[in-house]
Amino acid sequence: MFARFQLVLGIALITCAGWAEEPVPKRSAGMKEALRKLDLPGVTLNLEEECVDVDATVCLHEGSLELVACTEGTKEHESILALAARPMHIHTAMLLMGAKPGTPAMKEALDGEGMRWVPVDPAGDQVWVSFVFADAKGKQVEHAINKFIAPVKTGAEGGDLSGTERKEFPGSFIFAGSHLVQDGPGPKKYVCEHSGNVISISTFGDEFLCLPGIHGHNNNGLVWQVNPKGLPAIGKKLILRLRLKSKS
Repeated sequence: MFARFQLVLGIALITCAGWAEEPVPKRSAGMKEALRKLDLPGVTLNLEEECVDVDATVCLHEGSLELVACTEGTKEHESILALAARPMHIHTAMLLMGAKPGTPAMKEALDGEGMRWVPVDPAGDQVWVSFVFADAKGKQVEHAINKFIAPVKTGAEGGDLSGTERKEFPGSFIFAGSHLVQDGPGPKKYVCEHSGNVISISTFGDEFLCLPGIHGHNNNGLVWQVNPKGLPAIGKKLILRLRLKSKS
C-alpha cells in the first residue's frame, strides 16, 4: 500500500513541478484520462471543477469546534465532518491539482542552545473549503464553509467569549501538509492520519489544512461553534470540496 502511495506521490511531484507560481496548465487528454483512473478511495480529482472532492459524513450539529474535518474514530466530538479517506491520499490529490504544501505552525529556537523559542506561523498555499450536498430538489449545491461556523455565544446577552466583536469565519485554509515521520520500523507515518487533525481550527502542529496564524485557548483563538442551519443531519453523507485559491 505504501509503495503504491510513493508511486502516486512521485507522479504528483513530477506533474506539479513548476506550478508553485503559475496557474494550473492545461492537461492533455491522455493526462486527464490517467488522472480519472487514479484510485484514491474516498477521494475524487474533479477535473471539471478543478478541485478535490472528498467523501465525508456529518458528525456534529452542536458544540464548540476545534476542527472542520477529522479522520473517522478520532475527534468527532469537536469536528463537523468525519472522513474515511486517508489524509495522505487527499494530500496527493491536492498536489496533482497544483497545490504546494508548506508546514504547520512550529517553534523555532532563538539561540543555538535552544533555550528560547518563538512560535512560527504555518505556511502553504491557500485552499477554499466548501461542502457540496443536494438541495430540496435534488440538485447538488456548493456551500462555503463559513456558512456552517459561527462565533460562540454565552450569557443572556449572547456575547462573544473573547469579549470582542468577531468577524466572519474565513472561507479558506492553508495547505500546511502535516508531517511524515519515522516512528519505529517500517515506512514513515503521515501524522494527521493518526491524530485526526485533517482540517483544523485549533493549532495542533500536525494538521493537513489549518487557519493562518496560531489559535488556542490562551489567545481566544477557539471561539467558534457549529451553525447547523441548512447542514445535513448527523450521519448524512456530503462532499468536502477543496479548491486551490487563485494565485493571480
